[in-house]
Amino acid sequence: MRAARLTLLIAAAFAVGARGQAGPSAGAVIVDFTNPGISPSHWTLTLHRDGSGHFHSERGDPSASQEFDAPNVDREIQLTADYAEHVFQMAQRHNWFNEECESHLKVAFQGWKKLSYKGPEGQGTCTFNYSQDKEIQALGDSLVGVAETVREGARLEMLLQHDRLGLDRETEYLTDGAKDGRMQQICAIREILERLAEDPEVLDRVRKRARFLLAHAGS
Repeated sequence: MRAARLTLLIAAAFAVGARGQAGPSAGAVIVDFTNPGISPSHWTLTLHRDGSGHFHSERGDPSASQEFDAPNVDREIQLTADYAEHVFQMAQRHNWFNEECESHLKVAFQGWKKLSYKGPEGQGTCTFNYSQDKEIQALGDSLVGVAETVREGARLEMLLQHDRLGLDRETEYLTDGAKDGRMQQICAIREILERLAEDPEVLDRVRKRARFLLAHAGS
């Protein structure tokens, strides 16, 4: 009986350890975006199956920047596990990005999006400005929306420190983007939203918008 119980405990310990390593050990999807005409001109997003990831951006030409643009961003992020699972399912359905995904059509330049996968199943990469594959195009748009959310969080942090009145317009922009889908995975900036929601020194409507966004940020 004692030996059987010990065996069960060891098995449980291994199971917990495996779950704890589910993110990085299960491979990663990497998004590399480049557009010299905007700021940031380049960013990368690395995502694991558990929703953990890393975001890094580099500002481009200052003349292309917004009036109060975010600084370079380099931070760990946490997205929802459901969203991450969807991204990985799309990668698997498209042969881990081992396929042609650029349309080669004469369309407006939206920026080069390089989708890559590297993991136990293998690796692959495809690059596109615009894809005729609706799933790939939608995935690219969604991941760009995640990047914009992370950068918006950095802008909010900067405004909170240097221009509290500017938070009014910025939180309105963020709220509109969250509603129409331009901003994805608001949970990635939960920390700054919580600070705004509880800060008595910012406008009441800023606190209300922060609470609204938190309520719809997902787990």
